[in-house]
Order: sequence, then C-alpha cells, then structure tokens
Amino acid sequence: MDEFLTLMKSELVVTAIIFILLFVKIARGVDNRILLPVIQVLLLLNVIAGFLFPGSGSLFGDMFHTTPLIAAEKNILSLGVYLIALLHADWLRAHRHLAEFFILMLSALLGMFFLISSGNLLIFYLSLELATLPVAAMADFDLGKKVSSEGAMKMILSSAFSSAILLFGISLVYGATGTLSFSQLSQQIQQGPLQIAAFIFLFSAFGFKLSMVPFHLWTADVYEGAPFPAAAFLSVVSKGAFAFILITTLYQVFRPFEDLWYDLLVGIAILTMVVGNLFALRQQNIKRFLAFSSIAQVGFILLGISSGDHSGSTAVVYFVLVYVFSNLAAFGVASIVAHFTGREDIDGYRGLSRNNPLLGWIMTLALFSLAGVPPTAGFFGKLFLLTAAGSRASYWVIIVAALNLVVSLYYYLRVVRAIFIDATDTPAEKIRPDRSAVLGLIICSAGILLAGVLSWIYDYLQTL
Repeated sequence: MDEFLTLMKSELVVTAIIFILLFVKIARGVDNRILLPVIQVLLLLNVIAGFLFPGSGSLFGDMFHTTPLIAAEKNILSLGVYLIALLHADWLRAHRHLAEFFILMLSALLGMFFLISSGNLLIFYLSLELATLPVAAMADFDLGKKVSSEGAMKMILSSAFSSAILLFGISLVYGATGTLSFSQLSQQIQQGPLQIAAFIFLFSAFGFKLSMVPFHLWTADVYEGAPFPAAAFLSVVSKGAFAFILITTLYQVFRPFEDLWYDLLVGIAILTMVVGNLFALRQQNIKRFLAFSSIAQVGFILLGISSGDHSGSTAVVYFVLVYVFSNLAAFGVASIVAHFTGREDIDGYRGLSRNNPLLGWIMTLALFSLAGVPPTAGFFGKLFLLTAAGSRASYWVIIVAALNLVVSLYYYLRVVRAIFIDATDTPAEKIRPDRSAVLGLIICSAGILLAGVLSWIYDYLQTL
C-alpha cells in the first residue's frame, strides 16, 4: 500500500481534487469568487505534492511505471495547470460553469499522467482518450460563440481519425509481436514490413496530437474557437505530455527502428518549422498567431528528440519547462487584453505599453523567449535542443533551424512593434487585471529570466 500511494501520488491527488469539485457542484453551488481561490490553492498543493516522496517502480504488472524523470515531467504539467488557473482568473471567475471547466481540465491532466507512466499499449490508448476527450469539451466552453463549437467539432473529428489510426497501428503491433507490453515489445520488434507499417500508423497518431506538419490543419481553428484557458492548455500542457510520451515510445519501444524514425523526425521537424513560421507571418488573430508559433516550436522539439540519447530527452524536458513559462505568459497577457478590450487581433495591442507597461513588457519578454533571444530561458532551451540534434544531424539541418529562428524573430517583433511603436487613434485603456493573474505573470516572468541563468535546473534534469 505504501508503494502504491508513493508511486501514484500525482494521480491520486488529481483524482481527489476532481472528487472535491464534483461534491461541491452536486451538494451546493459555491460562488466563483470563493471557489476559484480554493481551486488555485488545491492546484498549488498538487504541484507541491509532486515533489514529495520521489521514487521508481512499477504497478499492475508493469502497466504503470514511474521514475524520477517521469515525476519531474508530471510536475511540469501540474505547474502549467496551476499557472493557467492564475493567469486566466478574470475569464474563469466570470464563467458560470467554473467547476465543470476544472473537472474537465483535471480529467485531461489525469489522462496525461497515466499516459506518461504507461508501460502497456492498452493503458496507453485508454489514457490518450482520457487526455483528449475532455479537452474537446473545454474547447466548446465559450458557450455563446459559434466559432467555439466549430473548433470543438474539428478537434473531435481530428481526434477520432487519429484514434482510429492509433488503434489500427496497435492491432498491427499486437498481430506482429503477440504482446502489448513496452518492455517485451522492445525485444520483439524487428524491421519487418508489417511492423514498419504499424510504426508509421502510431507515429501518425502522434503527429495529430503534437500538430506536426502535415497533421496540423486542425490546430489554428481550434485555438481560435477555444477560450483562452483551453487554448493555453492545448498549446502547453497537452503538447508537453505528448512530447514526453513520444520520447518513451521511440527510445524504449521502437529503438530497433532508430534509423527509420531519425530520418522521419528530421524531415518532419524541418517541414513543421518552416510551415509554422511561414503561416505565423500572415496571422492577425493572436490565437492563430500563437497556434502557428506553437507548431514551429514543435519542430524544434522534434529535432531534440532526434538525437536519440539522454541529452536529447533532457533538452526536451528542459525546453518544455521553459515553454510553460513563455507561452503561458503570452496567452495570459492575450487573455487579459481580450477580456478587458474584447479584441483578439494584433492591431488591438497598439500603444499597449503606454497605459499598461507591465502587460507590454511581460508580453515582450515572453515573445523574446519564444524566439530564443538571450538572455531569456528560451535561448538556452533552443541552444540545448540544437546542441542535442547537432550530435547526429548534418550542418545543413542546423543551418535550416537557425534560419527559422531568424524568421520567427521577425513575426514576434511584429507584436512588440505594435505594443511599443505603432501609433493608434484610440489610446489603450488602463487595464486592471485580477491579482491572481498578476501573480501568474510574475511567476512566468521570473521563470523566463531565472530558468536559463540558474544552471542547476538543467543539471538536475540531466541527472534523472
């Protein structure tokens, strides 16, 4: 029992919070002004609990396993959910279905925890469905907007297609090897035609979940239709979880296919970076802008994964941590501006720094980190990813990635120019965000500045 409580502490804490919210909703409604701070405290306790009693082991016949690295990955995701609860306090407090929204979000987080710890393709698939279906409902939480329903429908359809492809790939794997266990699959996998086809189907399912090109077509529409907290969750927490499990799948299960998946990763990484950056250049809606930005970031993550060694997995985990601070800060400012001004277009940021210097500077800091500008943590994140990729990749791959960094800096500077330079006929109004949102922005800003300077963070991840 002690081992069960220790190894599954993250899942048990999240489950307990879900039940607390269910009891609150069923027993008696609580005013959002009271409920939201309670939820924020519970999510903070969830983050703290993740650092207690670290250990390694497996449960349920090796269907569930955990290591200090897996525990660190879960802590990063829990931190992302906590920051979302802080940054989007204005929108969350105003919504009449606050408890339901967090029940869905935490259910998706629980699925991601089981996904990362899965040691069997059966629990892998069930966890993936649990991590996906609640997010589709979250995307439709702007109840009065038709575009929100459209985005949710597109996500449901794309998820259905990806799930069908994944199931077909799993059936081929089982038919070719006779097992669903990750540990046994790594010994049974051979480079036969049937197993290669199964791997392609499984990888395609990951392509949908991570918005790799050419599986990215749903991303911008879903982000645009979803409320800001749901879009932030999709962009950061969901992407991070699927990047983590992709590392496990490639490094442990499909290691015999390393030559195949290396070429596949590098090719799709370059394509994803180029397409994401080129489409981001054209966007005027801030959600679609951040959607294509996240697609481009996935390209860099894939390059880091392509190294196939411990340095690559460490670089990816570190980059996801930095990405949590950077992208959530950008989504947080965008959510605050949209809540108070009703505008989601980049032109709506003109003159923002005059009456709202805090929001202007934090948005700039976040965009510089996403672009990889020193001394932000985003620079070190990109550096470690490219260094890991450079251990195997040829120089032309690194050159293409560097050119994409230049392109991304251009479109990030579009927003910075609107904030500080572009004139506007109607000066930006004074925005007074919720104190929780200000706290979230401060935490994100500190993370962007300190995660790169404090070298022990990367060193600690490297020891896991």
